Amino acid sequence: MFSKILIANRGEIAVRVIRTAKAMGYRTVAVYSEADIDAPHVQLADEAVCIGPAPVGESYLLADSIIEACRKSGADAVHPGYGFLSENADFARACQAAGLEFIGPPAEAIELMGSKRLSKIAMLEADVPCIPGYEGDDQSDERLVSEAKRIGFPVMIKASAGGGGRGMRLVFEESELISQIKTARSEAKNAFGSGELILEKALIRPRHIEIQVFADKLGNGVYLGERDCSIQRRHQKVVEEAPSPFVDPDLRRRMGEAAVQAAKS
Repeated sequence: MFSKILIANRGEIAVRVIRTAKAMGYRTVAVYSEADIDAPHVQLADEAVCIGPAPVGESYLLADSIIEACRKSGADAVHPGYGFLSENADFARACQAAGLEFIGPPAEAIELMGSKRLSKIAMLEADVPCIPGYEGDDQSDERLVSEAKRIGFPVMIKASAGGGGRGMRLVFEESELISQIKTARSEAKNAFGSGELILEKALIRPRHIEIQVFADKLGNGVYLGERDCSIQRRHQKVVEEAPSPFVDPDLRRRMGEAAVQAAKS
């Protein structure tokens, strides 16, 4: 167990975590850059530690500074919030190595889910419903073209690493395929350092529904509800709506159970 939580984030995210932690009886530690000294999360926490200058690359994104702040404050757990270091497997491992409880997924799960190719293979093995596609390790242009023909057009090319809509191309015709593969691969390599791609059958005008999952390390998992993220620009969400007006109770249950199955696997 732990008694003091350091929140490795700022702003509204940190405020909400601090309020909940306090309600549960934990002491809280805020971290802040020099620019955030008067921020609400700093005032709300029981203690606060400065972790560096204003640029996030010199403060909130420095794992060593976060762990040193834990040492200074005596915090024995870290809550990363979202963004910043929350999806960084190396940070989760560093917390574990320092004897800190990382309040989040295991480093292995973070690493797995950072790869669309490997995570989709894992989901298929766990019998979670997936869009048909290609997630093999043969990344040659010839293999990708062959698989695209098997899947059937239109197909979506996706960068395996990263997100933000980068390295994604919607292809309607076979004649466009090679050029779009090369463009997607180049963009992915520049953005994420990896040109690895996957292919999926393109769904035209779908609803984009995300399921929130909560789990512990004892094997328990529940779904908390869904968010409709269908309003997008350049594959980036613009508006999220909860609950989704397009999901009925039966679909909500089936999607929720599939999400829990994915998380448990």
